[in-house]
Amino acid sequence: MIKLKFTFCLVLLANMLSAQGQGSGSNMLLYSVIAVCAILVIWAMLGLASNLMKIEAGKHGLDPEKENYGVFPGLTDLFKAKRPSYAVGGTFHKFDKGFDINLEGKPTGSIEEGNVSRFAIRPTDFNGMSPIPKVTVEVGDEVKAGDVLFFDKKRPEINYVSPVSGEVVAVNRGDKRSIADVVILADKNISYKKFNTPDINEIDRATLVNFLAETGVWPLINERPFDLVPALDVVPVNIFISTFDTAPLAPNTNVVISGNESSFQKGLEVLAKLTSGSVHLGLDARCDHAPANGFANAQNVKKHWFAGPHPAGNVGIQIHHTAPIKGSDKVWTLGVQDVITLGNLFLTGEYHADRIVALTGGELHTPKYVKTYQGASVADLVKGNIKEGENRVISGDVLSGKQIDADSFLGFKDDQLTVIKEGNDYELFGWLLPLSPRPSISGTIPSFGKDYEYEANTNTRGEKRAFVVTGQYESVLPMDIYPQHLMKAIITNDFEKMEGLGITELTEEDVALCEFVCTSKNPLQSILRQGLNAVQEQS
Repeated sequence: MIKLKFTFCLVLLANMLSAQGQGSGSNMLLYSVIAVCAILVIWAMLGLASNLMKIEAGKHGLDPEKENYGVFPGLTDLFKAKRPSYAVGGTFHKFDKGFDINLEGKPTGSIEEGNVSRFAIRPTDFNGMSPIPKVTVEVGDEVKAGDVLFFDKKRPEINYVSPVSGEVVAVNRGDKRSIADVVILADKNISYKKFNTPDINEIDRATLVNFLAETGVWPLINERPFDLVPALDVVPVNIFISTFDTAPLAPNTNVVISGNESSFQKGLEVLAKLTSGSVHLGLDARCDHAPANGFANAQNVKKHWFAGPHPAGNVGIQIHHTAPIKGSDKVWTLGVQDVITLGNLFLTGEYHADRIVALTGGELHTPKYVKTYQGASVADLVKGNIKEGENRVISGDVLSGKQIDADSFLGFKDDQLTVIKEGNDYELFGWLLPLSPRPSISGTIPSFGKDYEYEANTNTRGEKRAFVVTGQYESVLPMDIYPQHLMKAIITNDFEKMEGLGITELTEEDVALCEFVCTSKNPLQSILRQGLNAVQEQS
């Protein structure tokens, strides 16, 4: 269908000519009609040419919906947000929907060495794993970083390895004798298992996949939909990495990549061998300065620049606006530090599970960055740094992180620890007279400016209510999805509606902000996981 642009201008011109014709006689009216018809014919031809150019652009892998490849710019091209000068190459996306939650307790200063002695890997951090995997070590065994700790009995070819060297001091069990975690008391000087790393330029894909599964880096890969460790025979249509995080108090990845540029680039090269499509890199275009050179100058990737409030940094949002998941497609995602670990394996022949962890939250004396390893002990991380009182410790951020005990361990994928007040106090008439500043999208709550840092606690400021249509979810989710209708479809077990409304494009972190703004106080993240599990069982 030919898209006629600037129709308003043409109609205005026709009216002017018609008015002139009425004053000058029938000949002038005839000339005006002929002129208007000629303009319309020419414009139709130009519109056809514009559409043909867009079709050709699509054939060459360009996206005519994101960039204008026509003869003339459309109205959206005239008024769309301009990309920053440093955002060179790739596509640019500016989101208006979303909400930034500015909390106190941001990490500052240089990276300190974390004085952590215990580390653990937990089978429960991996969706779909058997509750009782095969544990290959016993209490008292000595292990090196990269030695196998356990594997899933359903997929024994995928190894889950130790992040550090040391002594296995506990194999803790949970309900029904499930394996809760395998705990290692780390050596002061970490020793590593050596692997014979193949040449990435000569190895075939099947051999590469087997090598990654053997060395323990395969579980770093997250497969969407459903957030699983992928099977070895799966070939993803694309791989996505978001190089920035917009969640509350999230670590600055520019700090993380400093000194690890070569490892990150090597990891990207390895990932490019694993997909039938491309490796997509989400870059930060929110600031007045460019992101770290390791991100901006990355090679062998498709770059996409993103600006706007949270959740602009979520990889799921970026997937939706660059190459959405369709049908039975599988895509993979990794974090920045996962890519660095992958790259280090091929540069050193060792499994380096180093992690820069952000210790955040208003209940820490000194929020900061520490250098440690995967699965670090929480008690060791916050020793002497946590304020007195009843606090909640969260592995991750306040929106989508998991509450853990102070004697527990960081999650396998987590690089942030947040400590906030428990907030179990009752606020008299809080719904009518807000007694303390709080982040809110509601116009009834006074705004204290974008730079104001709020004190966080776990109060929900209300109780569960009827699930009514409010439009709140849509106002903070920059996706072409109706989240409220989707949640109702999940609750009613309507599988066709779930899939039709785009459930496979979402994961918990994508709807975490919807849960925050929900008037009905519904646990949207757990509802979504319930729906994903149901769809996975049917697929």
